[in-house]
Amino acid sequence: MKILAIESSCDETAAAVVESGRTVLSSVIASQVDEHALYGGVVPEIASRRHCENIVPIVDKALKDANTPLNDIDAIAVTYAPGLIGALLVGVNYAKGLSMATSKPLIPVHHIKGHIASNYIAYRELEPPFMCLVASGGHSHIVQVNSYTDFDIIGRTRDDAAGEAFDKVARVLGFPYPGGISIDKMSRQGDGNAYKLPHPVIDGSPFDFSFSGLKTAVINLVHNHEQKNIPFDKNDMAASFQRTVCEMLSERLIAAAKEHSHTKIAIAGGVAANSELRAMVEAACDERGWDLYIPPIELCGDNAAMIGSQAYYEYKNGNFADESLNAIATKKL
Repeated sequence: MKILAIESSCDETAAAVVESGRTVLSSVIASQVDEHALYGGVVPEIASRRHCENIVPIVDKALKDANTPLNDIDAIAVTYAPGLIGALLVGVNYAKGLSMATSKPLIPVHHIKGHIASNYIAYRELEPPFMCLVASGGHSHIVQVNSYTDFDIIGRTRDDAAGEAFDKVARVLGFPYPGGISIDKMSRQGDGNAYKLPHPVIDGSPFDFSFSGLKTAVINLVHNHEQKNIPFDKNDMAASFQRTVCEMLSERLIAAAKEHSHTKIAIAGGVAANSELRAMVEAACDERGWDLYIPPIELCGDNAAMIGSQAYYEYKNGNFADESLNAIATKKL
């Protein structure tokens, strides 16, 4: 079956046609990153307006690239939560309109489920159960994937998401937005052991994360050097910060998998594109003889193909929506 999927949870307007959950017939993304870079981060009002402008041509192109007319689509899927409320509303309302006009089923998809499903596209052999780290600008979760539609949160951030911390530290260091990409690039020219940074731990919750204190530690360290006119190497600072974040993510992912007897591991989300995180998790899995699944870089960021993949399993599970479907800014997995 062919599903037309729409994703507009943040600053990418995306549409894709996905067949039977694993085969991507088309995937089109209109990124706003250059515009938001002018402000050092995503401006929700601008994002919503650009979605309104982009969604019709993006959906049309996705159908054209897939060589699939709308009449041949079996269902329509859309990200409905979580995300920027104004951005989500554009995609949800457009998808509802298409569903009503064509009498095709409407499938609501949780954004984090979509990120996890990006691995199904990259690895046709992957099936639940497995343990997955989802790390992005808005999310940091360790998720036990029991089945295609059943999930347990094993660990989560208590404050900032990993990607958000990357962006804020990059801004303090004077690196361009998006911060995660900049820090990853500059870290290759720095020493990850140059600065000793805290590894915050949540008492009683060994798999949870806290990045706010780490971010603040870097900011205070930078300001202290600047106020005292003490020179410091930005690349060393970036490398030290990146190494600390990646250690926190990888160590807790591995610990959670060990605790819950998983030897099949996956990572997903924008931060999954980070070269050091990929290397750390790969080394840890190789050491233990575990299977590791990491999507290619183009599937780590927000895209509609991953939404179409998850939608197939939601469809099989009978998870449909009607015209009352609404966007939800914050919703647990």
